[in-house]
Amino acid sequence: MSRFSSAEYLDLNIANGLGESYIVKKNIINRIVQVADRSFTSQLALSVSASDAKRDPFSAWWRSFLDDEISLGPTFEDRGEICTYIDLFSSIGGLSLGFEQALKAFGVKPLPLLAVDIDGTALKIHRANHLTERTLNDSVTSLIDFKVKGEGNSATFAYNPEIVTDSLKALIGRVDAIVAGPPCQGHSTLNNHSRSDDPRNLLYLTVPALAVALGVKHIVIENVPNVVNDKRSVVVSTVKLLNDAGFSVTDGVLQAHELGWPQTRKRFFLVASKGSEPISLTSIATQFRRPSLPVTWAISGVKVKREDSDHLMNQLGDTSGENIDRINWLFDHDAYDLPNHVRPLCHQDGHTYPSVYGRMKPDQPAPTLTTGFMSPGRGRFIHPSERRMLTPREAARLQGFPDWFDFVKGGQTKRSDLAKWIGDAVPSLMGYFAGLSLSRSWK
Repeated sequence: MSRFSSAEYLDLNIANGLGESYIVKKNIINRIVQVADRSFTSQLALSVSASDAKRDPFSAWWRSFLDDEISLGPTFEDRGEICTYIDLFSSIGGLSLGFEQALKAFGVKPLPLLAVDIDGTALKIHRANHLTERTLNDSVTSLIDFKVKGEGNSATFAYNPEIVTDSLKALIGRVDAIVAGPPCQGHSTLNNHSRSDDPRNLLYLTVPALAVALGVKHIVIENVPNVVNDKRSVVVSTVKLLNDAGFSVTDGVLQAHELGWPQTRKRFFLVASKGSEPISLTSIATQFRRPSLPVTWAISGVKVKREDSDHLMNQLGDTSGENIDRINWLFDHDAYDLPNHVRPLCHQDGHTYPSVYGRMKPDQPAPTLTTGFMSPGRGRFIHPSERRMLTPREAARLQGFPDWFDFVKGGQTKRSDLAKWIGDAVPSLMGYFAGLSLSRSWK
């Protein structure tokens, strides 16, 4: 066990047998995660001054993580333990990014065996950045044969779920964990047509089915908070199915801004484990609660450089002349909300979206990013101090993607791809804290 004198610790925070603290030495920041009577150290090169890091080590750690341009995350104490996992509904792997940071914090080496998604280009990005062994460009439902009888607390598998894809059969008994982000459009409060009653919501149930069929030990699922209101009770059904299979389960909503992140994003997580009980997500949210950082913390220093203007990550979306005038009006009047008389005619008789055409406030967290972050008519996405929209790189940092993460590998990425991948992503910090719930599994 690594030991340090209490005087060296910064930001000591221990509860439920789990603690996180920091040591700053010259140009290095060490993060110590304590699990029961053991502690594990990982480190990053500081991108801020040591004095600033000592004042706010949490901020210094994550800012250094974002600023890292060349490595695959922190150096960690590799204790020779490996966690193999698969990523379902993976997209480019935002949830995997945070999950892997949690594993490294425990001294466990992540080994992604498979990513599955219907977006083939996203899978190429996943493989390039996570070094994923295999990808499968297919629907997750095509992998598994299962049927659930009943709903909610009466849900049971009608028969043992069975893997039907030969390539996946080879992984039975070899997969330690599943991370999954089932499509959330059917649960979104923005979906007024079929909210909470959308056939896509049942995709959630493929996760416990695959977990049982593959014999995994750990599960992390994320979705929008409204998933708990699904008319088919997919969350309660999932908990029942997993409990029946011997898993202990915790679930709850994590809010990025309440965990210190500069974005007001909420996600519902379900974490399950065999052999050890995960720490309550409610306890995690309480233990690690801290004031949010401002949007400028993440995007300051990220400029649209002339020499890089042809790089897709630094390109601005097409902005109409009318919208340029609206952006200029906000800056000319030192305003953050656009008055009705400057809005499109369809807004001038009244509307319920004051943040649309809004400018971000520099001292506050960003609003929840969406796939429309490059358009002023899709939300409060105008840069707080420059007369323009966010670039994809700035939005990616607000979603917790560090600068080494390559979104354009192979040259096939389109601007519309970036909008979807980044706007739909889960901030890596949220995946990290959800992963900390599994700390008792790695002690």
